[in-house]
Amino acid sequence: MFISTLAAFSSLILYCVGYVNGTPIDGARFEGLSDQARDILSRAEPRDIVPRAEPIAPFFVVYSDRFVQGLTGPPPVADVTGFTVFAMSFLLLEGPFDKAEEWVELTAAERASIKAEYAAAGISLVVSVFGSVDVPTSTGADPIATANTMAAWVIEFGLDGIDVDYEDFNAFDAGTAEAWLISFTTQLRTQLPQGTFILTHAPVAPWFSPNLWPGGGYIEVHEQVGDLIDWYNIQFYNQGTTEYTTCAGLLTESSTTWPESALFQIAASGVTLDKLVIGKPAVAADETAGGFIDPGTLATCVEEAKGRRMDCWKYPDAAAAWIAEVRADSWPV
Repeated sequence: MFISTLAAFSSLILYCVGYVNGTPIDGARFEGLSDQARDILSRAEPRDIVPRAEPIAPFFVVYSDRFVQGLTGPPPVADVTGFTVFAMSFLLLEGPFDKAEEWVELTAAERASIKAEYAAAGISLVVSVFGSVDVPTSTGADPIATANTMAAWVIEFGLDGIDVDYEDFNAFDAGTAEAWLISFTTQLRTQLPQGTFILTHAPVAPWFSPNLWPGGGYIEVHEQVGDLIDWYNIQFYNQGTTEYTTCAGLLTESSTTWPESALFQIAASGVTLDKLVIGKPAVAADETAGGFIDPGTLATCVEEAKGRRMDCWKYPDAAAAWIAEVRADSWPV
């Protein structure tokens, strides 16, 4: 789950329906939609149909790459009520896999129907790329060509944007990751304009520790292309069994193993709070090396750092009931 802190005035959840390329669905575009999608859109107020793909903060984002029996593509909207972004994982260098592949397997009419239902419910659909499988820098993938290919996939299959889940750890150790990510992000934005498409990154929290990475880590990435990135879905898990497991360790002071990588410490390094999103697994089974916080305790962390965006790994473990509990002390569903 990812939670981001925003300025105090953002304490109200605002509603925004996202449409790819800024095109609202109306009139003839009702063709091919399900009865539910038609009904939702026909009852939507004009103010609810906003010609932009980027949702308005605070954000509540859920990832999914798991096969669910009898389900192809995203789940019914009712199952993810309370979230505002649904990320399908993963689009890899060799093509779509898991939920991204399921999205391709749907017909164009099925994708349009699902997209309309999600949009009318205020939930944007994005694809997450790379994950732990791809190491694009270490394997010599060209950042410009890769960005062009992946952006074209987003446009072809009608999604609201892309999440860059880059996990090439050897490249960060070598100091080569930063330049690759900067080029890749810059090219993505030439193909997926800001304000029309969502572009997020999902780094592990330690990559924000200053003076620890030869290429500058994500502090360098942010300084160079942070204005092109809508927000960071930071992975505050799998970094050690005792790391980021309390509200204090998560929000105010990290351990000396990964210094200055708690949420507010990252902000103190120059990344504005409206860019920071805390990533947490929905259940302990979704992490392998620590970081899980039960949803009741996490709700107190959310209340303490009120004004955040949220995202969670992963559906179906994180569904409507889970996000309702986590939001209960801050933004009740």
